[in-house]
Amino acid sequence: MIEDKIILGIDPGTTVLGYGLIHVKNKKISLINFGVIHLKKLPTHPDKLKRIYDRLDGIINEFKPDEMAIEAPFFGKNVQSMLKLGRAQGVSIAAALRHNIPFEEYTPRRIKQAITGSGQASKEQVASMLQKLLEFKEIPKYLDATDGLAVALCHHYSRGVGEHNKSKSSDWGSFIKNNPDRKK
Repeated sequence: MIEDKIILGIDPGTTVLGYGLIHVKNKKISLINFGVIHLKKLPTHPDKLKRIYDRLDGIINEFKPDEMAIEAPFFGKNVQSMLKLGRAQGVSIAAALRHNIPFEEYTPRRIKQAITGSGQASKEQVASMLQKLLEFKEIPKYLDATDGLAVALCHHYSRGVGEHNKSKSSDWGSFIKNNPDRKK
């Protein structure tokens, strides 16, 4: 079966939201685009949520991704920050759902592990590894952009099995089915 899909990765935020798009055709992965959505100068949280939705809607219309992956919530000490981040995630997911794009969530640790081999990797280490893997010239000023790319690549490496679908592929039968090239 020929694999041919575009994956949109999102690193949600309420100051800067990062996104990345990759194209997977058979076993070749190529960079389509990556960047950030700046939100800091918007006066209210609802304004930021609207900007996230509108910009992601535009990105989806332009690049027509087949799947979306998003960084899952992490637990912090500041409840207000967590609530705002959760809303940004929700609006991002709503933009995908509006276009009937399936989505999956991945923890920050799992994303770092997939890209660098270490769940404790820094943003700089993730960006450097992505630069090598996807062959782009310059690491961007805002590493949220490479974080968005990392989410997309993690989704591909995980074969679409994130936090929502863990139970679907936790047995050996599912592993063999999803990895026919690994049988000996």
